[in-house]
Amino acid sequence: MKIEHMLYDYILKFGLSVTSAKYINLAILLVILLIVTFLVDFIIRRILLKLFTQFTVKSKTNFDNLLVKNKAPQSIAHIIPLIVALELTPFVFFDFPYFENIVEKGLQVFAIILTLWIARSLLNTLKDYFKTLPRLKDKPIDSYIQVFMIFAWVIGILSAFAIITGIEFIKFITTIGAASAVIIIIFKDTILGFVASIQVSINDMVRIGDWVTFEKYGADGTVIEINLSTVKIQNFDKTITTIPTYALISDSFKNWRGMENSEGRRIKRAIHIKLDSIHYLSKNEVTELKKIEIIASYLEMRQTDIDAYNTEHNINKEILLNGRNLTNIGVFRKYIETHIENHSGINNDMMIMVRQLAPGTQGIPLEIYAFSSDKRWQNYEYIMAEIFDHIIAAVPYFNLELFELPSNSSFLSSKKAI
Repeated sequence: MKIEHMLYDYILKFGLSVTSAKYINLAILLVILLIVTFLVDFIIRRILLKLFTQFTVKSKTNFDNLLVKNKAPQSIAHIIPLIVALELTPFVFFDFPYFENIVEKGLQVFAIILTLWIARSLLNTLKDYFKTLPRLKDKPIDSYIQVFMIFAWVIGILSAFAIITGIEFIKFITTIGAASAVIIIIFKDTILGFVASIQVSINDMVRIGDWVTFEKYGADGTVIEINLSTVKIQNFDKTITTIPTYALISDSFKNWRGMENSEGRRIKRAIHIKLDSIHYLSKNEVTELKKIEIIASYLEMRQTDIDAYNTEHNINKEILLNGRNLTNIGVFRKYIETHIENHSGINNDMMIMVRQLAPGTQGIPLEIYAFSSDKRWQNYEYIMAEIFDHIIAAVPYFNLELFELPSNSSFLSSKKAI
């Protein structure tokens, strides 16, 4: 007497028909299968979780903790109950080969899904672990994990279809080859994102934690996540801007990492001087400006050189235009440069320059180019504001005027004068 027919033969003794006996036998065996599978699953899960918990307590690495966090033991625990179910199915459905085939296919498809679950848990664990390593925490690990999972899901789905249809996997792949163009279109963004992630990683263009400015997308802040399809940037107003990953290689953006790794943060700003306030300095004006301590020695030296040149070449100085002369804007430029060099917030090992730009409708720009030693945004803005507060206040001492567009007060003053 076969094991699978033990209950069947016993039921027949009660005078039931063969068909009824088969269905009752099937129902009882199916309930037993479910109970056995559930108990095996419950016991295995408890044992694995207990073992993992004990191991994580003794282990010095946090990899095992991440395995538990990503539910890898729970997923692995389902393997043995699945094997039990596959082994017992032929006994349960012995008299129903059609249903046996359907159930076996269902269990095989579940086995594929379970494999994907386990793979996802392991890959997520690796992702979390790699992010704890200093040399990898700023790399786009999410992108690579997503790529592996996409390939795994594609292979899993194709395998499931091959099992359901009864077609061999290789033949099934060949059959859908004609639809590859459609697949490429569907996964266009994914493919572009994957290629972009590789290029970004290889060329070290962007890391998590970098400050980037993406004017096209209105993003200006810190990169907080790089995955297969998107890059998340937390702006300084705490809003989140999401841009496509492939935009990192297709569009222009500014990465401030070079500044943050350098010895200073650049200050580049200009003030505009009215053209009609620029003039040659008379001896009286030079004498008055010598009272400004930081340029007194410079004026003394320059005036000595200029006087020597004019005397040597017998220059007629009744008109200031003749020969060599000091100008108020030139002395002011030297004053700004000296003031910046003496400022405690400026890195003197990096370039310091005060230059004239081309004159325009708003006068002649004097551009200050220097680097603050403190790169923190708030402190940087404070240093820059302090420098320009001083420079703007110093303008009248050199008989210069700043250019500004007429305001309402200017028009009111004109009316009063009339």
